Amino acid sequence: MRNSPSKPFSNPWWVVAGSLLGLTVGNGPVMQFTFGVFVKPLSEAMQTDRGTISGALLAGLVATGIATPLIGRLIDKHGTRRVALPAIALFALGMAAIGLFANSPAALILMYALCGIVAAGQTPLPYSKAIAAVFDERRGLALGIATAGVGLGTMLMPMLAQKLMASFGWRGAYMGLGLVTLLVALPAMAGLVTRRREEAASADGAAASSTRATPHAAAPGMSAAQARVSGRFWCLAVAFFTVALAASGVVAHIVPLMTDRGVPAASAAAAISAAGLALIVGRLAAGWLLDRLHAPHVAMVFFSLPLLGIALLLGTADARFGIPAAILVGLGLGAEVDLIAFLQSRYLGLKAFGEIYGYLFAIFMLGSGLGPFLMGQSFKLLHSYDPALMVMAAGLVLACVLMARLGAYAYGSRGQGATASATPTAPVKAATLEEPRATRAA
Repeated sequence: MRNSPSKPFSNPWWVVAGSLLGLTVGNGPVMQFTFGVFVKPLSEAMQTDRGTISGALLAGLVATGIATPLIGRLIDKHGTRRVALPAIALFALGMAAIGLFANSPAALILMYALCGIVAAGQTPLPYSKAIAAVFDERRGLALGIATAGVGLGTMLMPMLAQKLMASFGWRGAYMGLGLVTLLVALPAMAGLVTRRREEAASADGAAASSTRATPHAAAPGMSAAQARVSGRFWCLAVAFFTVALAASGVVAHIVPLMTDRGVPAASAAAAISAAGLALIVGRLAAGWLLDRLHAPHVAMVFFSLPLLGIALLLGTADARFGIPAAILVGLGLGAEVDLIAFLQSRYLGLKAFGEIYGYLFAIFMLGSGLGPFLMGQSFKLLHSYDPALMVMAAGLVLACVLMARLGAYAYGSRGQGATASATPTAPVKAATLEEPRATRAA
């Protein structure tokens, strides 16, 4: 009955397809990675320096980091659909509103901050929660495919923004990005993530009835309060902070670093494209490996890749190693979002998945914002990127050590060991995402 004509989209892989589409126009591709296209036109239009304009993106990213735990808590309490759909609509309208109403640097910064708050609902959080609820044994691959949408969007959205700007100016480009987000993400979340996930949950008759009767609170795992005082939570938090710090710092400054070594600007820009492609490959590879190997071992491999990239940058001034270094860093960055969701589900459980993921993602965003700042300050004060690269290399070593200390899964999948006191995640199905009112009624 799972693939019957009356339930054409009941297969849970439709949740992955919807997540892939939604994340292609996620907060990162639309708000963060298109920003470089707008910096020069905005600074010229508002007659200010690029540093002031860049404050808008910092405000947006900080706002997203602060808002993500709150969005996660609301999703845990009220369900994915009720929170994510309004957030996506407001995020899209917010991006369009920048084109209509940003008339000064102060207004631009304020609007990015407001947009960043609702952008928390268009992060990987709601999509990862949906996938974790309907996948167990193939959870890693599902997360890898879905979050590859961020890499795809990172490649496509800046090009789209540039084309829109060439035709309609920077104001029209912002409105176009908002419209594309609305047309892609809203149907993906409404049609292929939440609704199709509910159809998958109801496709097996009596078994589904039992699942729907399971209250949300029955999902195995820690509460948010328990997680915040858990050593494993802080191992994950510190590890992902250090990796985000290193990866985002290197990617943000790889072009000036290479041009300082005599590489033409056009050739240096190829390093960004290489990193974006590596990001997609990293997510798919990490997802496939997570279903077959112990997750901390996979994490240690992918955390070592940017460490090798930084070693290349520190060990030689030969510009030919710039693109290989960017690829290694991109592979590590690509695996991170997969690893956050997967490791959280195995070590902290699904009970408060949204809120806990929100905390981890906020810490990840903090590292992503501080990495470029640290690289910039290193060059400003010491006229070299090397000191910052050394700090980042040390952080990556620490991240590997923390992964080695995690031990056995606390909430293992079928066929994998779990601690004696843990409840396996295998019985947890889509009921963990259903709206609380509908669950009680069933």
